[in-house]
Amino acid sequence: MSYLRFERALMTNLEESLPKEILRTNRSGAYSSSTILDCNTRKYHGLLVVPVPELDRENHVLLSSLDVTVIQHGAEFNLALHRYQGNHYSPLGHKYIRAYDCDKVPTTIYRVGGVLLQRETVFQHYENRILIRYTLLDAHSATTLRLRPMLAFRSVREFTHENNVASRDYQQVPGGIKTCMYAGYPDLYMQLSKKNEFVFHPDWYRGLEYTKEQERGYASNEDLYVPGYFEVNIRKGESVVFAASTEEIKPSRLKNLFQEEVDERAPRDNFFHCLVNAAHQFHLRQKNDDRYLLAGYPWFKCRARDTFIALPGLTLAIGERHYFELVMTSAERELRDFMEGKPAGVIYEMEQPDVPLWCVWTIQQYAKTAGKETCFERYGKLLEDIIKFIEADKHPNLKLEDNGLLYSDGKTKAVTWMNSTSGGSPVVPRSGFIVEFNALWYNALRFCAQLAEARNDTETLNHLNELSERCKASFVDTFLNDYGYLYDYVDGNMVDWSVRPNMIFAVALDFSPLEKEQRKSVLDFCTRELLTPKGLRSLSPKSGGYNPMYVGPQTQRDLAYHQGTAWPWLGGFYMEACLKLYKRTKLSFIERQMVGYENEMTSHCIGTISELYDGNPPFHGRGAISFAMNVGEILRTLDLLEKYKYNE
Repeated sequence: MSYLRFERALMTNLEESLPKEILRTNRSGAYSSSTILDCNTRKYHGLLVVPVPELDRENHVLLSSLDVTVIQHGAEFNLALHRYQGNHYSPLGHKYIRAYDCDKVPTTIYRVGGVLLQRETVFQHYENRILIRYTLLDAHSATTLRLRPMLAFRSVREFTHENNVASRDYQQVPGGIKTCMYAGYPDLYMQLSKKNEFVFHPDWYRGLEYTKEQERGYASNEDLYVPGYFEVNIRKGESVVFAASTEEIKPSRLKNLFQEEVDERAPRDNFFHCLVNAAHQFHLRQKNDDRYLLAGYPWFKCRARDTFIALPGLTLAIGERHYFELVMTSAERELRDFMEGKPAGVIYEMEQPDVPLWCVWTIQQYAKTAGKETCFERYGKLLEDIIKFIEADKHPNLKLEDNGLLYSDGKTKAVTWMNSTSGGSPVVPRSGFIVEFNALWYNALRFCAQLAEARNDTETLNHLNELSERCKASFVDTFLNDYGYLYDYVDGNMVDWSVRPNMIFAVALDFSPLEKEQRKSVLDFCTRELLTPKGLRSLSPKSGGYNPMYVGPQTQRDLAYHQGTAWPWLGGFYMEACLKLYKRTKLSFIERQMVGYENEMTSHCIGTISELYDGNPPFHGRGAISFAMNVGEILRTLDLLEKYKYNE
């Protein structure tokens, strides 16, 4: 039995199958996403969704879907499924599905009478090309396939509607046609591997409805343009490949290209392999060969904090040190540009005050893999420059105070990962001495001191030791309260007593300003009040303002975003803290925690981890369908588990 397989009973039950989504990327910013029924439920869904840099920095849906109809003896059987206004589903093609498998490539088996048709989909790596292979596994009479493309040509943040501006022009190309609905967009090439007939029959399909947008309080209706349809005869045992791309291709190449792409795919036959596959989907290779990490799908871009937190898990934890170095080359350049006052590049939010601190943590993880000497040779100058940059108060919102702690002003603008806003103001206005900033600062000082000691650099070592000792003493005095947990932030007389997960970093990082018993107390609070099967809650149920359900319109969701929802990436640091304090005695406990994440492989977006989860049972996945920090931290936890099992 395949690891990611769904049988007919589930596939024909819309309540069970429609919430399950699928994602495929080309590792260059384009993607293909829908539900496992190929019924789009988001405006972000589409068979071919690509960046169009000539227009903006958003992705754009070119080909929304491709309806296939099986024709025998003049009888037509449409295998598609769409939802239209009024909760009306048509043409109910899901009733023909017999099984869906996603171990290597998304594969759907349809049965229509004596016809058994297999549909497989791959997204070509580093090209804006989706490939669909139809194989007629069984048939007792002449069979024709009719393929009807539904076009959008719009940003993922907008909708298209019937209009007189859209161009109906098309041109014949080998094996198909090319068309472009609006000026500024690339041509869309639709080609088949076998001789076919294109019938020009332009029309608009009106009133399609996207349920996920309804749930999120947005507009949810659009019209899609259909230029006509392709008809191709297919024999028993024969395969026909359909390609949609922004570049023309020779039809004779399609079959071999499809098989080459399939052969490159690693099977998603267990939890670990699913996460590795998900990790690769965040890769972003630019045309100049610069490498980055996307923060998530379908709407996130490259973000600085996300890059540095996710990078070790998405690369080092799965033996891909080379890709770590490639991403760090781009990230270091853009971080240095920020420190030198140059304009922002591909990575957003480089100006956030904790970004340099997370960069040091990322390099620290690299040192564990490559060794301290190699780490210093490659990143020593960057580490030195970051410490000097912070010491010299050159960051516009990160000030080193006399007590050795870092101060950031977050009263009017969100400055931490808890960045939701409402009415232009932070929902959680974390300001002043922020607990994880200063835990990261202490860890950075001690790590850099460790490297200085290894090089016998006494002057640097003494200076860093003096800074870290001052930070350590002030950290305990400022954040540790009489109840045994840490204040979330302290700003003058303003002390935030909320029990939040940000204190876990003071326990999980390699160098902690807390004594062992203090660390145990903090961990106990996180276990009792914040731990869920999907990570740590962003706020304790016992704290004021607890709001664990991330549902409803934008404003309602913004108010809940960091007020009780659970985040798997925080769970990664929690489990690292457990292992640091209790070693092998916590192995079985952490393995049980991993079960909560493995269950997600067949829920929500297949084979990956959602952005966040409701803080109360049943801990439903919400937000982005695939989130880099979550995948990265779970992979890093799995790596830590193996190391503690066999090396500690």
